[in-house]
Amino acid sequence: MPASRRNRKPARSSRAIASAKATTGIHGLDIITGGGLPRGRTTLVGGGPGFGKTVLALQFLAHGARVCGEPGIFVAFEETSKRILANAEGFGWNLPELERRGKLTYIDAHPTSDLVQSGDFDLRGLLAALGARIAETGATRVVFDALDIPLSLLPDPAARRREAYRLHEWMLARELTGILTMKTEGYEAGSLGQQPYSFMEFMVDCAVVLNQIIVNGVSQRSVRVRKYRGSAFNEDEAPFLIGRGGIDVAAAHAPDAPRAPVSSERVSSGVKRLDTMLDGGYYRGASVLITGSPGTAKTTLSGAFAQSACLRGERTLFVSFDSDCVEVVRDLTSVGIRLARFERNGRLRMVSARTITGSAESYLMRVKTLAQEHEARCLVIDPVSAWSRSANDRTAQYVADRLIDWTKARGLTLVCTSLIDDPSIRTSVGEELHISTLADTWIHLSYLVQAGERNRALSIIKSRGTAHSNQERELILSAAGVTLADTYNAGGEVLMGTLRWEKERAERAAREAAQAGETLKRVRLDAEEAELEVRLKSLQVERVAKRVEKALLVRATRGREAERTRGRSGMRKLRGADVVKPGRE
Repeated sequence: MPASRRNRKPARSSRAIASAKATTGIHGLDIITGGGLPRGRTTLVGGGPGFGKTVLALQFLAHGARVCGEPGIFVAFEETSKRILANAEGFGWNLPELERRGKLTYIDAHPTSDLVQSGDFDLRGLLAALGARIAETGATRVVFDALDIPLSLLPDPAARRREAYRLHEWMLARELTGILTMKTEGYEAGSLGQQPYSFMEFMVDCAVVLNQIIVNGVSQRSVRVRKYRGSAFNEDEAPFLIGRGGIDVAAAHAPDAPRAPVSSERVSSGVKRLDTMLDGGYYRGASVLITGSPGTAKTTLSGAFAQSACLRGERTLFVSFDSDCVEVVRDLTSVGIRLARFERNGRLRMVSARTITGSAESYLMRVKTLAQEHEARCLVIDPVSAWSRSANDRTAQYVADRLIDWTKARGLTLVCTSLIDDPSIRTSVGEELHISTLADTWIHLSYLVQAGERNRALSIIKSRGTAHSNQERELILSAAGVTLADTYNAGGEVLMGTLRWEKERAERAAREAAQAGETLKRVRLDAEEAELEVRLKSLQVERVAKRVEKALLVRATRGREAERTRGRSGMRKLRGADVVKPGRE
């Protein structure tokens, strides 16, 4: 059997090839493409210098070798393998180890500076050598980096088109999963159209465009899949970063991605009376937004939550954008929030985000990395509105949306603050990131100025899935801690601070005066009642005396009448002695 037929793999059906995908190791890109790049077919990656084409290709090969068990070959037309390995050393892929194990092969094919072209040039010699290496290593993934360089050596567009198609057909015949990277002009356009090698976009099965723009002096990278034959894909641009682990593409979670279960457990806000207003506290895994103008105690409420989480034994990450963490810990001590002990025992990690530079995507990637390293269950970002200063409104809002989506997927309880520059705004309808529409609980802090005094006020704008107070309460900060005062209305107006104290004192004095008047009246009535009782007893005694006197009078009258009766009888008897009795004459 000829060698060429021995090295060729059994052909698969066109349907099997179309449905198979090779994961790239770039999670967001795999979501955008619906599972990865087309297996057994060719993908074109275009972009300007420094856009990340080589990094993407190397990450694709490293993932295939380390995770998928698929050896790969990297054909370099622009840099030597030594320089490529040195540049990729910081990504943690350990490419030299993969090379020693025969999982990754580098072929230096870049033309030297003293190259003198003589006669016709084509890629057949390179492809023959490459075929031998594939047979030797069993490679299934191949990258041709900076293919525009050898094609530029060809004399005319027809020759370039011929060699490009030769390479494409050669890879399809061997069912290799290939990536071709090329430089494109007009980088800001982010397109391969109108380019010298634009015909290649029609030739390949998948086309990926990398772009980089500068917004407000901040670099922002994005990736877009322009074409993917036989597969659905996301056609929109997605931001990406080149970080310590390579390329990280921002993309929404896949519909079938596992998510943390929804919990009905309550976690304390760190302020007892606020928990009461929230019917028990925040939900576990919820996103909480605290808005307000400067000085309204947003950081204080965030610190109270962090302290409460640490007291429960939960690992917490606190990211501060406005102040140094040492200052935050010191300042919170003045209101009874002591975080230093939790830093020492490792439950709390404080990060000063002033050291993070770049776009909003940089912030998000750094926060995610820190949270995963710390194994945090609670996350505090103070304030998240700082992200809007490093990006345009659309990008910053997109990053904030993905922050909430990411924390919910991992079951993290998120508390973030957002700054409102205008203190007169009583609600944060205009807050820059519009994160309030996604937050589960929205707490707004404000100032109430009365009689030359400024007092802090707290109100709950919304709290999904739970009963909550609709009252505005005075937020009181003292060395004893943080608490909320009861609502106090006077004539329909909410009073706070000195006015409330004076009004309460006046009402208290009025109540005391009323109580004293009632007591005096009660004493007077008791005295009058006692006087009446004495008079009543005197009258009763007088009545008894009168009755006795009457009885004595009646007795005396009866005695006299009896005496007169007896006297008359005696007189009659005496007179009767002179009367002759009948019958005695």
